[in-house]
Amino acid sequence: MKSDLLLMTAKGWGARLATTRLATMSEMPRKPPGREPTEPRHYVLDGHQTDVARLTAGLHIVATPIGNLGDITLRALAALAGADLIACEDTRVTRKLLDRYAIATPLTPYHDHNAAQARPALLRRLADGGAIALVSDAGTPLISDPGFKLVRAAHEAGYAVTTLPGASSLLAALAVAGLPTDQFLFAGFLPPKAAARRSRIAELGRIPATLVLFETGPRLTATLTDLAAGLRPREATVCRELTKLHEEIRRGDLETLAQNCAASELRGEIVVVIGPPPAQAEVSASDADVLLRQAMARVSLKDAVGEVAEATGLPRRELYQRALALAKEGDHGAAR
Repeated sequence: MKSDLLLMTAKGWGARLATTRLATMSEMPRKPPGREPTEPRHYVLDGHQTDVARLTAGLHIVATPIGNLGDITLRALAALAGADLIACEDTRVTRKLLDRYAIATPLTPYHDHNAAQARPALLRRLADGGAIALVSDAGTPLISDPGFKLVRAAHEAGYAVTTLPGASSLLAALAVAGLPTDQFLFAGFLPPKAAARRSRIAELGRIPATLVLFETGPRLTATLTDLAAGLRPREATVCRELTKLHEEIRRGDLETLAQNCAASELRGEIVVVIGPPPAQAEVSASDADVLLRQAMARVSLKDAVGEVAEATGLPRRELYQRALALAKEGDHGAAR
């Protein structure tokens, strides 16, 4: 009996002690996420381990290799190792890079399909003082990926945003294309459907600059064929698998490239660089009228406008209005 009382008393004191400990723990200040003690941070390069400090708080845009994993900067390695978290498109792809350099930083996916849900969580991590590195599957982030929305939100919230430049397939293709680089336009991927693609090509054709496009192997021949038809003869370069084992550079005019690519099944990541349109001599209003009259004598008004617009580079709308006026003049002349 006495032993039972002692046991009950001991249990009572144990319960009180546990309650007191829980209350004390609940009153202890919690450390914000991202500031808790962590394991030493480092990366390994050529067998040598380099310890790094924790990255400063904020969002860091880090360029990664476009193919050859050796094409990464020392600053990028230090940032990836020193970050609290790495936001990436595909964790499997980025994990290969981290494994190459023995970097243990946690990964979280951030891509087109989850950006709306993942972005608030990343912003909360920044609000808690976190250091986040943003990377893409290859090259410089924000080039044809959803990263700009996160960068814009970080700026609007007042968080530090830093860039660590490095590899870019866009710039690598321009460097080897042998085409003018003083003015260029990056147009991303053209629409996959033929009608929309041709319409977009017509818009791009009026831009007096070198064009840079991304494309996939299965769609390359169709794209080059439409480019050749829509842009008329132009020099171009097809860059495939840049910096990788099977890197390939093909140069020529668009029509020839379309024929060559149709004869071989190309795979991998492709950048197409297209030279600017040839300089055209200025066409006076009277010369345009002559060309319109000649064309209207052979084809419909609409087709005549198209021919003259393609030959002179003059705006279709202006030529159409002028063609209507010329047609009316012809009608009045015939009536007299």
